[in-house]
Amino acid sequence: MFIGGPNFTEPTLLFETQELQIEAPNWSLDGKTLYLNGNGLLWALDVSTPEAGLRPVRYDGLPELNNDHVLDPDGDHIFLSANDGHIYRAALTGGAVERVSPEDGKWHFLHGVSPDGKRLAYVELKEFGDPGKLAVWPVTGGEVTRPDIGARHIDGPEWSPDGEWIYFNTEGFTTKSGHAQLARINDTTGSIERLATSETVDWFPHLSPDNCFAAYISFPPGTLGHPGNLNVDVVVVSLDDWATPMQRYPLFGGQGTINVNSWSPDSTRFAFVAYPID
Repeated sequence: MFIGGPNFTEPTLLFETQELQIEAPNWSLDGKTLYLNGNGLLWALDVSTPEAGLRPVRYDGLPELNNDHVLDPDGDHIFLSANDGHIYRAALTGGAVERVSPEDGKWHFLHGVSPDGKRLAYVELKEFGDPGKLAVWPVTGGEVTRPDIGARHIDGPEWSPDGEWIYFNTEGFTTKSGHAQLARINDTTGSIERLATSETVDWFPHLSPDNCFAAYISFPPGTLGHPGNLNVDVVVVSLDDWATPMQRYPLFGGQGTINVNSWSPDSTRFAFVAYPID
């Protein structure tokens, strides 16, 4: 696992392990801990003492996890996507879990929590192989809202820190199969904006807490989906200029590298994972 940021010309290695494949770090709101998944479980890593290794966060009755999990803005809980297709809310200390996704016969892959913690933005699938749809759901229950952003696949929906926009990647700007590009939709008006035009396949835009920067993963042209075994780039941009990267970190990875927001609370750095080939 590496640390990068707007002022990191080269990423810094924070932690490595050969015991399990770690994925998708989240940075705690107090800046002290990184939470990530591996082998179907959630793990914690102390940022100041990474040499101490991973600590399992143990939950009661939680199905095997995937790599879509997002911190609750209260700083004490986390929302977790599991391989049964549902989303759960749980304390960062472990223990009991609560299912919070609707029982609607669909798969729910979480990517965003509204700044007030009241709504979830997730990718909804009826069947694997179907195009993913953006869905918004109140944490306490209610009606699912499905903003109209076309019939093509979308992924990675995540609110801006001010709650005004939901950022995501979509194949809706082109007829090329798999050619994901970065976009955003206004949470109030539903207006959609394309953020950049690229020959690469770009996924998972993650905004810094100060609403100044973004990090995302860039796959080679022609990539279908977001596989985990390619030479890719993690890219850092200013929100004022998506066309001109501030930093670009080449690595071997993809799926699991930076699926969810991993910015530090002070917006100076973020965490991501690579899978080096020996």
